[in-house]
Amino acid sequence: MSAATTRSRTPDRLCAEAVDLARSAAEEAAAPGVVGEHAGLISEGDRVVTHFFECKEPGYRGWRWAVTVARASRAKVVTLDETVLLPGPDALLAPEWVPWSERLRPGDMGPGDLLPTEADDLRLEPGYTGEDEPAPNAAVSAEMAELVDAEDVEVTARVPAELPAAPARGSIAAVAEELGMRRARVLSRYGLHTAADRWEESYGSKTPMAQAAPASCLSCGFLAPIGGSLGQAFGVCANEFSPADGRVVSLAYGCGGHSEAAVMPKPPRPAPPVIDETIVEPFPLRPAPDSGSVSAPGEESTEELGHS
Repeated sequence: MSAATTRSRTPDRLCAEAVDLARSAAEEAAAPGVVGEHAGLISEGDRVVTHFFECKEPGYRGWRWAVTVARASRAKVVTLDETVLLPGPDALLAPEWVPWSERLRPGDMGPGDLLPTEADDLRLEPGYTGEDEPAPNAAVSAEMAELVDAEDVEVTARVPAELPAAPARGSIAAVAEELGMRRARVLSRYGLHTAADRWEESYGSKTPMAQAAPASCLSCGFLAPIGGSLGQAFGVCANEFSPADGRVVSLAYGCGGHSEAAVMPKPPRPAPPVIDETIVEPFPLRPAPDSGSVSAPGEESTEELGHS
């Protein structure tokens, strides 16, 4: 017969009455004064009962002290099994653990922090190391390709004194160094796209600042161009009064600190209203008197002149 079928749902009477024994065990394991009221019990099996006590420890809201007691068959003495602090149904629990590589956010690095880059990082791809004859269909030599693929070898482990000397002028290595590719790894197409999307979201044409700007950064004298393929769409702002000073901005970005903002053409004003002076419209200085109106002082009516 399995253990599940032998487990009794009705708590053993002697084990259920051993509340004082369970409380003593909980108070011995916990700090003084943190074991609260008895919060119920459950049957763990035949002659095995777990008692729960409230936990008053600060920071453990909803947790309970669980003390399991048991007795042997045909025995009348209840013994202590174990004491442990367990979370209750509404306990305050710590969030699920997340690896550091997924917790890291832009701006988290501080002075002295080191951020290792994985060998298979999609943002990077092998660069050119200086070999005049790279391997077929590869941007690096066979030696550096093996170094990048090796999981137990760090690419940047060598000190500067051990790096190769300056290449001869006119060689493939010299051209690669001039283009900025004489490195172990360079930005991949995926790395370029993710960087462009990130910069466009922060300092792009759809930001409120750019929408209210008089012109874009493309025509601003404070824009410092950058090299590479990203230079076709981005630059560095060099205006100390701009909110994007020292930041990579899209050429379609803009702000009120544009170098030509003072000489920008003003928007056209609406034409003044047209007055037609060829038509004469009579306008009486005084309103016409009504039939029953009183004459003005100093004027005599016709009836008064007839009687005179």
